[in-house]
Amino acid sequence: MNQLHFRRNRRLRNTDTLRKMVRETVLRKEDFIYPIFVVEGENIKNPVASMPGVYQLSLDHFEKEIDEVVSLGIPSVILFGVPNEKDTVGSQAYAEEGIVQRATRLAKECHPNLVVIADTCLCQYTDHGHCGVVEDGYVVNDASLELLTKAAVSQAKAGADIIAPSNMMDGFVAAIRQGLDEAGFVNIPIMSYAVKYASSYYGPFRDAAHSSPQSGDRKTYQMDSANRLEALREAEADVEEGADFLIVKPALSYLDIMRDVKNNFTLPVVAYNVSGEYSMIKAAAQNGWINEQEIVLETLTSMKRAGADLIMTYHAKDAARWLEGK
Repeated sequence: MNQLHFRRNRRLRNTDTLRKMVRETVLRKEDFIYPIFVVEGENIKNPVASMPGVYQLSLDHFEKEIDEVVSLGIPSVILFGVPNEKDTVGSQAYAEEGIVQRATRLAKECHPNLVVIADTCLCQYTDHGHCGVVEDGYVVNDASLELLTKAAVSQAKAGADIIAPSNMMDGFVAAIRQGLDEAGFVNIPIMSYAVKYASSYYGPFRDAAHSSPQSGDRKTYQMDSANRLEALREAEADVEEGADFLIVKPALSYLDIMRDVKNNFTLPVVAYNVSGEYSMIKAAAQNGWINEQEIVLETLTSMKRAGADLIMTYHAKDAARWLEGK
């Protein structure tokens, strides 16, 4: 054996302290953005059946929720609205008293330092469930941009710190950037859903947001899950149009795409750990098949290792507790 020459990589794994000292990727509670679904009415806390632990919240319960988020040291939330009334043009998305606008004002009144991100789309607000204006069964691009820009400006006026357009129309970042600038919001950043695939992992979210298309699908505007180079074209367009963050959605099955985006662009990259990814872990944990804490932390760490600077995740509250040893 004395004549063997080989590397002893295990030397750096001998103790827990040593392993932590040489750890390459560190997951922090400050990395998390927590998604919240807000609804109209009072004393409403509707559990989302397909997303254990996630609720639709009226504003009175929403206030308690953000109190908890802040107490856990999570720096940011992203708001999704579920309105009582829907129409063909999603008018509640840009209404001054829309549910996201009201929730934004409340959040900033209660916790001025909490970073409030407004999801900017139309699908939750339209009676047809698509992310833009529908004509003859097709989601038309340019007319949709006008409404999305109105929504973004309305959200900024309500106090949103970041606008996060998720619609995947061509030119949506350019249109929203111009609209925000003309309205005097030159310092409000855009967190673009730059790389958003037409994915089956969104199913539980559509239950929570009541946003399923009433006809057809979203494949004419969301990306084909088989494509890789297309993601770079989409991200490049958004960078050129003025995006400040680049979201990759979904995250877990697209870690290769996340690394490509990180390697090719210098903007902060955001992973969206989507509803289907969350629900699969929850279901397996409830059946006793996995250790939920270990699986969640490993999964979120994999997203950071792949290049994510921030992570939108429904696991945020639990993960923050676990990272603090609670």
